[in-house]
Amino acid sequence: MKIVHRDLIPDGPGSVKMVPEEADDLWLAYNLIAQGDKVMAVTVRETASGARDAERVKLKLEISVEVVEYDKEGSVLRMRGKNILENEHVKIGQFHTLEIDLHRPFVLRKALWDSLALDILHQASDPTASADLAVVLMQEGLAHIFLVGRSVTITRSRIETSIPRKHGPAVAGYEAALNKFFENVLQAFLKHIDFNIVRCAVIASPGFTKDQFHRHLLLEAERRELRPIIENKSRIILVHTSSGYKHSLREVLDAPNIMNMIKDTKAAEEVRALKEFFNMLSNDPARACYGPKHVEVAHEQMAVQTLLITDDLFRSSDVATRKKYVNLVESVKDMGGTAYVFSSMHVSGEQLGQLTGIAAILRFPLPELEDIEM
Repeated sequence: MKIVHRDLIPDGPGSVKMVPEEADDLWLAYNLIAQGDKVMAVTVRETASGARDAERVKLKLEISVEVVEYDKEGSVLRMRGKNILENEHVKIGQFHTLEIDLHRPFVLRKALWDSLALDILHQASDPTASADLAVVLMQEGLAHIFLVGRSVTITRSRIETSIPRKHGPAVAGYEAALNKFFENVLQAFLKHIDFNIVRCAVIASPGFTKDQFHRHLLLEAERRELRPIIENKSRIILVHTSSGYKHSLREVLDAPNIMNMIKDTKAAEEVRALKEFFNMLSNDPARACYGPKHVEVAHEQMAVQTLLITDDLFRSSDVATRKKYVNLVESVKDMGGTAYVFSSMHVSGEQLGQLTGIAAILRFPLPELEDIEM
């Protein structure tokens, strides 16, 4: 995210002008913009004047936000609210939908920039926080290409090819179908994976499919002189997974050789914290808890060492609920603990979301939590 100008008081009012430069930035903006905030941007609106047909007019509007939506596939942020900036085409108080897409500047005004909003702003403007990985998850006849950013995991392509059995008279058909499948995956690889953006490309599968495709990729790159692949072959890494489906992304992010490449990023820290939580839940369950009630009770006893929470919980339209979770994060940090705010659009955040979206690793065992209803 490019921050063009900021004029704000921490825990007070202010405005920031910013330009989203990648899909992650739109997701961070989605988490920044709350109901009641003011957003100003250039927009296009149809205006009908007299007998003439409607004209499309470019104008600058500022709305008081009532609804925010994030379209992951289209990489667009939509905000609906009442116009508060007088102009000849849109009356004050009239409803309008502002669309913010990549490279479109906008100004965000808040009455209160709390610690969570400031953290998101810092994260958005920190270029080192990115963890862009391209992942080709495959098994025979099926492949998915994912782009894993610091906050968003996007499915870029799904390739399916029917492959006959390997045995008996169909073996020639098997080889031809497998080569066709690999060619389709290769074309998607070239289309969706840009080594100027991603740190590395991971090819992952059960069995030997990943090795076979890797060999096909390198041979074809040499034969066709595909420079992006030849020049970056050292950044293509093979990882074993149990399937070619999205849930196996967790296994990719857990792999030690991938961890080493992204170890200094927010995504890697979250993966590590979640892994530590699940280990604790298995080996010492009295030192791990999840669910708002259990975490709250543990915090009251100053037992929370590491707090894991998804950004979903902060997007409540109820200001008191958001404030409660912001205060919890601040309080855990003030007591010397660590707090991780997971993106619900990231594979690790999805996993945490299945556990109510809030969990904690405790400093000391609290077996009595089991007696408290969640």
